[in-house]
Amino acid sequence: MKEEYGLFVWPCSVILAEYVWQQRLQFSGVSVLELGAGTCLPGLVAAKLGLDVTLTDDSNKLEVLENMRRVCDLNQLNCKVLGLTWGAWDESIFTLKPKLILGADVLYDASAFDDLFATVTFLLQNSPGSVFITTYHNRSGHHLIEFLMLKWGLKCVKLIDAFSFMPPYKASGLGGNIQLAEIVLISE
Repeated sequence: MKEEYGLFVWPCSVILAEYVWQQRLQFSGVSVLELGAGTCLPGLVAAKLGLDVTLTDDSNKLEVLENMRRVCDLNQLNCKVLGLTWGAWDESIFTLKPKLILGADVLYDASAFDDLFATVTFLLQNSPGSVFITTYHNRSGHHLIEFLMLKWGLKCVKLIDAFSFMPPYKASGLGGNIQLAEIVLISE
């Protein structure tokens, strides 16, 4: 396995892309930001729906960022590609005002959770009424994520088994205990 995890299409990405497709009427006309986009499947689906999409991944992962640009070109999509390191407050983050923040399997490294939630909280505060939708492998229960949401002033408004909305023919090749969560600021 290559060290660059951002160059693989993970099951959480397929599931989040399907959710974006199924909820396309709800997301009509919104601006989208995908965090830790990697192969950017959910963001590509959003772009195919005609949404204004910004794809992001770690600023230091130049191979991943270049692959994202290449994938957009191959699909003839006009997405912005941006290096965005969670917890790093560089100039680019201050101009982002997405209404829909996507993150497929971004909850895999517990040491990065605080930086991720700090970034998500900032983006939600910077764009009132926005929502963070993430799919993740429920490896150790939802308790750590609940704790971090409270710590950062967030709440989960929807938590569902990811396979509950997947068509069987699409879900058959995927495995794991995958959850989909919609997260907003507590004040909203």
